[in-house]
Amino acid sequence: MLRRRMGYADPTSGRDLLGNRSLCFIFICAFGLVTLLQQILYGKNYIKSAQQFSRLKGDETGNWTGPVNFLDDGSLKPARNGKKRYLDSYDGSYDYNSTACKELRQEIMDVKVLTMVKTSELFERWRNLQVCKWQQNMVETNNFKMSLSRCCNAPSFLFTTKRNTPAGTKLRYEVDTSGILPISTEVFKMFPDDMPYSKSQFKKCAVVGNGGIIKNSKCGKDIDSADFVFRCNIPPINDKYSADVGAKTDLVTINPSIITERFQKLEKWRRPFYEVLQNYENSSVVLPAFYNTRNTDVSFRVKYMLDDFDSQRGVFFFHPQYLLNVQRFWTVQGVRAKRLSSGLMLVTAAMELCEEVHLYGFWAFPMNPSGIFITHHYYDNVKPRPGFHAMPHEIFNFMHMHTRGILNVHSGPCT
Repeated sequence: MLRRRMGYADPTSGRDLLGNRSLCFIFICAFGLVTLLQQILYGKNYIKSAQQFSRLKGDETGNWTGPVNFLDDGSLKPARNGKKRYLDSYDGSYDYNSTACKELRQEIMDVKVLTMVKTSELFERWRNLQVCKWQQNMVETNNFKMSLSRCCNAPSFLFTTKRNTPAGTKLRYEVDTSGILPISTEVFKMFPDDMPYSKSQFKKCAVVGNGGIIKNSKCGKDIDSADFVFRCNIPPINDKYSADVGAKTDLVTINPSIITERFQKLEKWRRPFYEVLQNYENSSVVLPAFYNTRNTDVSFRVKYMLDDFDSQRGVFFFHPQYLLNVQRFWTVQGVRAKRLSSGLMLVTAAMELCEEVHLYGFWAFPMNPSGIFITHHYYDNVKPRPGFHAMPHEIFNFMHMHTRGILNVHSGPCT
């Protein structure tokens, strides 16, 4: 009988000493420990920022959180974590050229792109900056105006005119670039002889957006005191809202989609539309008639209707090449969208037509800088089509322009 061959058994084979399973287990434990330490160290700061996003009840407030961090010389003292700075409520404003305000402005400018910081961190920096008086920086402003003049030239090309668009011109649409509209004698007659506004014609201008940020602001008097007031898409300015948004209007845009949806393309609702425009007294209206072919007929009907009612109100059409140039200008600044908002178009034009520009009602976030939730518009909460505008990037650019002293963004109550 053959002896059965005896195999040798390793007594440590079942223990996997420093084998794959042990190394894997050690790696998992180490990773978990590092993650836990990060949460402990980071968590305190995150909780402070996250508190700004909690839904608060009652009236909107502008309270600052945390200790005051100003030194005797007016400079800022870093918070304990060396990164964040918190300001307590402060009566009064710091001078524009103070050390503290220079540091606060630099904190905004350090954010080169919107994705560099959390929204809560951006709000904190913006909120802190509000203790500083705003002052126009003429060097920065003039440089910006020169850039706009080279690319866009609103004083000559904001609207189609008889001078920049003669009869017989083959006008190319802004979006439907394959479409061309021959400027007939009838169309030519609707154009003004020349641009009604000139370079830096107005000293102080207010561009009023429709954002919920302006609700309960009591900015109406400030807006009405401006030399020229721009508004977007015939918003309500009756007694219910005038304390916040004012009533004075010199130029108001009208999106043709409003005429199509609310006034049946003016096929039947001519009188109601005319009465809505009466709320804006003698303000001029401007329409993107040459954005695409669908907008043209509807926009022309506005002109015909006002002529039928013997209205002296000016009716203008954005020049499509001007809007294309504006789109390219802001694309370079990081605003990449299918379509710029009407507000941004007006702000761009105002920068060339006005010496000093103030913005009201411009915001792109579901909460105000204090973290309190707000409606999308001051009169409703209807959201725009997703992906059509790049509103956060527009507002981010306005924040930088405010910080550089190019324009003044009002995001809190007016006093």
